[in-house]
Amino acid sequence: MKTNFVPRMSSLILLLWVAPNLFADATWEGKSSQWRGFERYDFELDGLRCHVVLPEAPAKGRPWVWRARFPSYHVEPDLLLLEQGFHIAHIDTGGMLGSPKALEYWDAFYDLMTGKHGMSRKPALVAVSRGGLFAYRWAALNPKCVACIYGDVPVCDFRSWPLGQGSGIGHEQTWQNLLREYALTHEQALMYDKNPIDVLAPIAEQKIPLLHLVSLNDRIVPADENTFVLAKRYRKLGGSIAIVAVKDGTKESNGHHFEHPDPNRVADFIQKHAQQ
Repeated sequence: MKTNFVPRMSSLILLLWVAPNLFADATWEGKSSQWRGFERYDFELDGLRCHVVLPEAPAKGRPWVWRARFPSYHVEPDLLLLEQGFHIAHIDTGGMLGSPKALEYWDAFYDLMTGKHGMSRKPALVAVSRGGLFAYRWAALNPKCVACIYGDVPVCDFRSWPLGQGSGIGHEQTWQNLLREYALTHEQALMYDKNPIDVLAPIAEQKIPLLHLVSLNDRIVPADENTFVLAKRYRKLGGSIAIVAVKDGTKESNGHHFEHPDPNRVADFIQKHAQQ
């Protein structure tokens, strides 16, 4: 009996790994509402606010987009992907700025999405502004769990923002909050070697494709101190990154905000790499 039992268990484990969505729970808990014509559920995980927007018909493999921060900004690609069967999800780790504690919450959210709900094991990460601190740091720790990364004016070095050590406009209150979240002194933070620009090796080794959208007059998150530094290092490691540059962001936002120039390119990029 024992020799017959082991292969059956092995086959079940293999099936759970290869096709987890066969065992997915299609129901979502929380408050149901409508978002841009799609069903949305708001719920909590470990006390943090989360939400997921559902497509009318999930695509094969249940692909999803994981938005790190500011999920209501530049949603045009999201709408295109929802039409293609993608789920759009977010956990609000807010002011944690990609700290180790924030990444623990991300682990829990990933387990919920891929475990209970059977979503793809390789979501597309979308990193808007400070969301870059979350997405890249989590991807570096979990490179086999990421299909691609799309950065929208992403922070790639917290010494650029919120510190404002370079040419950009820093934010002192957020900098002090970051020091608390990371349990660092100012001096330790200056020497910190786990910013997105520092943790690219495991991402490049996994050949995760990157796409960044930047503003050339961004005084909040200057491209010269963030995306362009990351791109140079990533390419040196053998990684692939494409950059879409907008010449002028709005004056009201110090160049940090602008109309999305090419939602279709972003949606095509994510669909190509995240739909399996």
